[in-house]
Amino acid sequence: IKSNEDIQRILDKAPSGALINFNEGTYNVTNLFLRSNTTVNLKKGVIFSGSTNPDDYQELQGEEVNGNKVIQRGTWEGDPWNMKLAMINAIDCENVKLVGEGVLNMNSDKAEWFIDFRKKPYARPHTIFMNQSNNVRVQGIHLYNACVWTIHPYFCKNVGFYDLYIQNDPDSPNTDGINPQCVNNCEIIGVEFSVGDDCIAIKSGKLYLGKKYKTPSENILVSNCFMNRGHGAIVLGSEMAGGIKNLTIEKCLFNHTDRGLRIKSRRGRGKDGIIDNIEFSNIKMDNVLTPFVINMFYFCDPDGKTEYVYSKECLPVDDRTPYLGRFIFKNIECINTEYCAGYFYGLPEQHIKEVVIKDSKVSFKEDAGSGNPAMMSFAEICSKRGFVFNNVDKAVIENVEMQGQVGEIYNINVKKVKTHARFA
Repeated sequence: IKSNEDIQRILDKAPSGALINFNEGTYNVTNLFLRSNTTVNLKKGVIFSGSTNPDDYQELQGEEVNGNKVIQRGTWEGDPWNMKLAMINAIDCENVKLVGEGVLNMNSDKAEWFIDFRKKPYARPHTIFMNQSNNVRVQGIHLYNACVWTIHPYFCKNVGFYDLYIQNDPDSPNTDGINPQCVNNCEIIGVEFSVGDDCIAIKSGKLYLGKKYKTPSENILVSNCFMNRGHGAIVLGSEMAGGIKNLTIEKCLFNHTDRGLRIKSRRGRGKDGIIDNIEFSNIKMDNVLTPFVINMFYFCDPDGKTEYVYSKECLPVDDRTPYLGRFIFKNIECINTEYCAGYFYGLPEQHIKEVVIKDSKVSFKEDAGSGNPAMMSFAEICSKRGFVFNNVDKAVIENVEMQGQVGEIYNINVKKVKTHARFA
């Protein structure tokens, strides 16, 4: 095999049900396209090495018109956008597996992808991109030096990621680990992350996608994962205009992530931006600045720091107003916390409906630093602060221990809301 074209020819000619084995060696690749009903096995010692020349990557349009139907294709930060195709692409596929002990290395550390990246007319290439596909599995692979979100399933169903290792430069922008967007039925199990942005960010688009397609990311399980470094360990949003529902995070370890469990939303995400039925359990956090954050004033996008987004006045509920429902946190242990144990801030016109924290422990680092607990305009500076609730209809705290905090274990500033807080 001498070229990317040789590899693609093998993938294209493989019969249905084929197992395609790649033996030890380094393969120089750009864009490869998986095909339905095949399994690709990258044996130990296999390295797929990505080109560092942007011109070597094909471009995918944001939307494709097929008769009267508009199909979502390329994307960037929650909107249709021209993008460079990934190293590995599964587009309009079903029943595909990418497995083995091989390596996918995008070589971003040797390229110029990050120079003036927001001025480029296209989005950078993912390492793995899935679009309009069903029943796709990735297992065992090691992924290095992503140019942008490492693995991105987009408008897909029944996808799974198992026993992966994802490592990106800690200073590389937007190099998240796995970002499902508008995905139904997703498993992320046994993955180790060390990345330059969020480890897992679950999304469903900005207002255009939310209003037009009303496709939430839902029925998602994250289990037995190790978030060794990143901005947020588990993040929901901020592009959540289609909704995020039925999410379970369990049996994970977070180490040196800025935030642990972070939900980001804001005015302008829309009435279909519903985040509900979210449960986190059996999680340990070490050296996480703020373990729990639910923020409905996230200051993203060009208008993110306008009065419409940051105002603490009660504005009318309309088609632009998102909704945050019930969040359960149980059996969680946080040590070496710094800024704040938990920071929950709903909109005055649309409160967070319920936050439940049970059977959990938080202890603060003795020499804790100080900083903003949430990314919002005019956020207060905190250090060793307990739980802060603003515009939350119901807070239930049961059997929670806290050590080393300064001030009250919880602070409630809610108007015309009956809040229940209990300690065992």
